[in-house]
Amino acid sequence: MELKRVVVTGLGAVTPLGNDVETTWKNALDGVSGAGPITQFDASKFKTQFACEVKDFDPGKYFDRKELRKADRYTQLAVAASEECLADSGLDLEKENRDRIGVIVSAGIGGIKTFEEEVSNYTKHEELGPKFNPFFIPKMISDIASGLISMRHGLRGPNFGTVSACASSTHSAITAFDLIRLGKADVIIAGGAEAAISISGVGGFNALTALSTRNDSPQTASRPFSASRDGFVIGEGSACLILEELEHAKARGAKIYAEIVGGGMSADAYHLTASHPEGIGAKLVMRNALEDAQMNADEIDYINVHGTSTPVGDPSEAKAIKEVFGGHAYKLNISSTKSMTGHLLGAAGALEGLFSILAVKNDIVPPTINHEEGDDDPEIDYNLNFTFNKAQKREVRAALSNTFGFGGHNACIIVKKFKS
Repeated sequence: MELKRVVVTGLGAVTPLGNDVETTWKNALDGVSGAGPITQFDASKFKTQFACEVKDFDPGKYFDRKELRKADRYTQLAVAASEECLADSGLDLEKENRDRIGVIVSAGIGGIKTFEEEVSNYTKHEELGPKFNPFFIPKMISDIASGLISMRHGLRGPNFGTVSACASSTHSAITAFDLIRLGKADVIIAGGAEAAISISGVGGFNALTALSTRNDSPQTASRPFSASRDGFVIGEGSACLILEELEHAKARGAKIYAEIVGGGMSADAYHLTASHPEGIGAKLVMRNALEDAQMNADEIDYINVHGTSTPVGDPSEAKAIKEVFGGHAYKLNISSTKSMTGHLLGAAGALEGLFSILAVKNDIVPPTINHEEGDDDPEIDYNLNFTFNKAQKREVRAALSNTFGFGGHNACIIVKKFKS
């Protein structure tokens, strides 16, 4: 069968860099860090006392008081991002067949704050017997953001969340892309959300020694591809994309940001938390994406890398890029926007996909901040252009976005300039 073409017609975001797409994108291009001391709990006894938090977010704009009690913070952020992307798309839902509009918004963890609060409340009052919030389970589960978004708008198309740790929302976008090009939906809201800046979230990642402990300088703590990197900076937020079948978009006169042309998936089959040091899964997922897009490696101009600022992950991804792209690797722009946003876990792929779409649309590549002269890792080839510290204008015909998750889950999506 002939596959349908899929385009992006709406964007929405609530991130450590801003509570909308415009502010987030501007701050990313300006190289602003979203990191600062943790305000959501007392982190003074933790090894890591900082994070990339969403600032000045008012869930009351999206929920009344009664509904707010039923929604974990991760779901609140997802609803806010979905509302922005729907508005941006210009879709008139009153005129649409809502049986053919779906929602696939994912979380790697889900309602960890709700789980933590309910268990803590039980242990404090254990002598009184079990007493739990009746909304405990639906607040906590990682698919509920998708369900709630669909309920708010009566969207009866495909509805679920994919879970693959930090690759979750890239898997969401790939799944949405596949469903639309197979003709199973006209429009899908695809994305991710996460809100794990909590006692158990930070404590758990500290126990893994996965987080940076640069407490004296939070804004410079996320430093991908630098020798002095010491772990990732945990972030929170949500990003959503409207993916739409091309002819459907054209029929309603939609603006088109870019075209989704391919997606790749693979597994490292190696380690619970670490990437394969030789980038075996990373090489495979990029090759799979290029094959799916029917593109040659030299047609890619920008890679938004997973680039978390961990000792093993960064050099393995750089090695994989060199092997997949060969000589063209030195003509690419590469950047890790996690250096500014922190690592949004299950929402990372959607946000980094959004950055890739805007890079293609605007012919500019956001930077990898916090690299200092002389802070070079002998395992990394600095002849590659990591777009250190300053955004770079260039033609971006197509961009590739990598996300890798605990469990060895790898997902990669390719976007390119739309041409009718």
